[in-house]
Amino acid sequence: MAPVVSAALGALGPLLVKLSGLLAGEYGRLKGVRREIRSLESELTSMHAALEEYTKLEDPSGQVKAWISLVRELAYDTEDIFDKFIHHLGKRGHRGGFKEFLRKITLPLKTLGARREIADQIGDLKDRIKQVKDLKDSYKLNDVPSSTTGHLAVDPRLHAVFAEEAHLVGVDGPRDELAKWMVEEGNNSSRPRKVLSIVGFGGLGKTTLANEVYRKIQGQFDCKAFVSVSQKPDIKKIMKDVISQVPCQDGSTKDTSDWDERKSISKLRELLQNKRYLIIIDDVWSAQAWKTIKCAFPENNCSSRIIVTTRIIDVAKSCCLGGDDQMYELKSLSDLHSRILFFTRIFGSGKNCPDMLEEVSNNILKKCGGLPLAIISIAGLLANRPAIKEEWEKVKRSIGSALEKTKSLEGMSSILSLSYNDLAPNLKTCLLYLSLFPEDHVIERTRLVRLWIAEGFISEERGQSKKEAAESYFYELINKSMVQPVDIGFDGKVQACRVHDMMLELIISKSVEENFATAVGGGQTNLQNHRGFIRRLSIQYIDKELASALANVDLSHVRTLIVMPSCCIKYLPTLDQFEALRVLDFQRCEDLKDFDMNGMDKLVQLKYLNFRGTYISKLPSGIMMLGNLETLDIWNTRVYELPAGFGRLTKLEHLEGEWLTLPDGIGDMKNLQLMSGLDITSSITDVLEDLRSLTSLKELKVYFRFANGISDQVSCEGKRCEEAFLSSLCKLGTGKLRSLDIKQGGASLDFLDSWSPLPSSLQKFSTHYRDSFTNFPKWITPALTNLADLGICLAEMTEDDLVTLGQLPSLLRLKLWPSNKLVGTVQRNSYLNLKVLDFGFKTERAYVSFVKGSPPKLEELTITFSVSAAKANGFYSGIEHLSSLKQATIYLDDEDATPSECEAATAEIRTEAGANPNHPALIIKDQGRW
Repeated sequence: MAPVVSAALGALGPLLVKLSGLLAGEYGRLKGVRREIRSLESELTSMHAALEEYTKLEDPSGQVKAWISLVRELAYDTEDIFDKFIHHLGKRGHRGGFKEFLRKITLPLKTLGARREIADQIGDLKDRIKQVKDLKDSYKLNDVPSSTTGHLAVDPRLHAVFAEEAHLVGVDGPRDELAKWMVEEGNNSSRPRKVLSIVGFGGLGKTTLANEVYRKIQGQFDCKAFVSVSQKPDIKKIMKDVISQVPCQDGSTKDTSDWDERKSISKLRELLQNKRYLIIIDDVWSAQAWKTIKCAFPENNCSSRIIVTTRIIDVAKSCCLGGDDQMYELKSLSDLHSRILFFTRIFGSGKNCPDMLEEVSNNILKKCGGLPLAIISIAGLLANRPAIKEEWEKVKRSIGSALEKTKSLEGMSSILSLSYNDLAPNLKTCLLYLSLFPEDHVIERTRLVRLWIAEGFISEERGQSKKEAAESYFYELINKSMVQPVDIGFDGKVQACRVHDMMLELIISKSVEENFATAVGGGQTNLQNHRGFIRRLSIQYIDKELASALANVDLSHVRTLIVMPSCCIKYLPTLDQFEALRVLDFQRCEDLKDFDMNGMDKLVQLKYLNFRGTYISKLPSGIMMLGNLETLDIWNTRVYELPAGFGRLTKLEHLEGEWLTLPDGIGDMKNLQLMSGLDITSSITDVLEDLRSLTSLKELKVYFRFANGISDQVSCEGKRCEEAFLSSLCKLGTGKLRSLDIKQGGASLDFLDSWSPLPSSLQKFSTHYRDSFTNFPKWITPALTNLADLGICLAEMTEDDLVTLGQLPSLLRLKLWPSNKLVGTVQRNSYLNLKVLDFGFKTERAYVSFVKGSPPKLEELTITFSVSAAKANGFYSGIEHLSSLKQATIYLDDEDATPSECEAATAEIRTEAGANPNHPALIIKDQGRW
């Protein structure tokens, strides 16, 4: 895996790659240059090796932390200087020695606002490297061991094991439900072993719930044991802990000191072989650990039970591979239970809250987010303070810092830190990046993935592209319960995420400690106390006072600037202060028209530029200087025309917009993977011919809006436009094209009927207007084995077309909107993977029914139901056969039907829905009113 930017090592890894590249290139052959660069590379390589060792320490000393910070900051500054250096290498001829070479390239650097010549800057770097090296010697860091075991700490989960039942809130319901499942059919001695895995966020109460189930049913078992597992499990110790809790008649387990892992497992299996046992395995961190542990518990058909708790969804699933096993996902406490727990801990009653504390209490509970451990911890902190509003407000404001410093919150911090410390370094970096977003902010997956890539956090690995690797990190953070999923699509993809407030407090604390990211205006950071240069900056709110404070801060080292929608744009610093920017994000900053975009041309390192949802009428003039730009998002702005020469931005990978008029010459943009919003009119034939050259294109969204036949001239131009577009699609369809979305007005898409060869990699195809096609397109056949999402508008459709669609093997969502009559039956063994079926509404005389065995996985159904067409079939719909159905919306077409017939149809549909074993939610609407 290629070196990436990380929270721990900063930019040191990528910097070494750049220096190596300079040495290998033509500039490494210049007199003097090679020696200077090799000297820097040698020293930084040595520091990199030391840094990698020190970051593995479990509990590094203050001196180690200080030295790591110095090296990290040095690496950032060195990369900034060399990025500037590399940018100007190709602009001028280079003859003579190193000093003459540097003298020549300092001239254009002055136009970038550099305060010193690059030769002086490199000289300063060499001095700093020497100082950092000497400091390492003075600290005697060479003697630091390569790893530490850390001091013994009290297990933060112990309080859950020994919690008094009277102090628990909101546990009764889940406890009784799970206890019932655990012992059902328990009196039958021949029942197999069952496993219950309880999964959820750290501090949510998994151990408490498991222990309460254990207490309730333990009397029904011959043997029982409760054992906790660490992040680095000692299997031998775990086995001995269980053995010590299991009765042994012959006394052979009194001394187990010399037993190895194998003997311990063997003895435990012997002890449990013919016993009905109940075992809790608490806090399992890996599927491999569970795989080893479960070997000790025989499947003896004595109705034995195992309860496993874990924070990781994949681990929970791996524990429940048997048909009788169950995974239980623990939810946060309700608002009511949160209040009861909070006030009971403080006042001894869940009802006695003084009016003056009501508002601040609500704010504190919101931050706790239904997390029992957080509620108990903060309630314990408040119980020792005067019950006055000012004191409680102080606690609310300081919860983040108190996590690290206050003894009563130590357990909460330890629980959260366990999850954080378990992350791989790359995941820690990606998680810390979320500290740039405010509380409760919903962060889109696509946006986050592109930001991580632009920051340099992601590299291609194990055959995955950067996007695929970044998305795997996103899902891993969800899997490990570090972030919460928002809006899960029909294909199982999570569209966005948010961070629990308590986890956000922890990662803000970690981020500040490592000078990774700085958020201002959200009550998080005092700029006067900020250490070092700001590397990543999120402005969540700004006024005149904060603008004045920022004016006194050196912003030239900021790599990331994210501006939140609530900011007053007129107070923002000007762009010419941010010469090191890689990321500039203005998403949904509506009044951006008031912001001065002068200085955009100086942001030569910029990779990501986001104006989504802002009000700007044209792109900044300096955008053509952004040769490193990879993402440009101008969706839902007022930018409709891209400037001449736009095709020179050859590193661009993602272009998002609406109704975009592109200039000629886009054929050189070979790296473009997504183009959204291309406006196809009869006058852009040359652009469409360039389109075929974009061989990396995976997603294409176009607006097709010329009208055929208005005049001979328009008709002729339209024909050429159709031919050019089809020709490009035929070329792109043989490449990487995965998604094609067409919005058309005044134009038929029938010309696509001759699309050939088949776009075999196509996963999504959609059109958005009635009568996009006269008939069902011939190229849509079962041979499109990857097509998962199809939305198509037709004038006519036959039952044979319905059969053809049912044979598409990967189809998950089908939106099918025929304009005219559609009568047919969805046959058995068709649409085998379909989850969403939408036949739309206002389809004239539509009547589609389902037979037994049809769409076995269908979860959502939207359909027009013609009462008159269904009359002859007794108003049968077949909804009772859709065993996975969760929701059905029926638009009742009452044309040519009497009121009594409509009532009979409604009654029949409700009866069938009631007979469905999945009990779907049913909505019936009168089509005439919609």
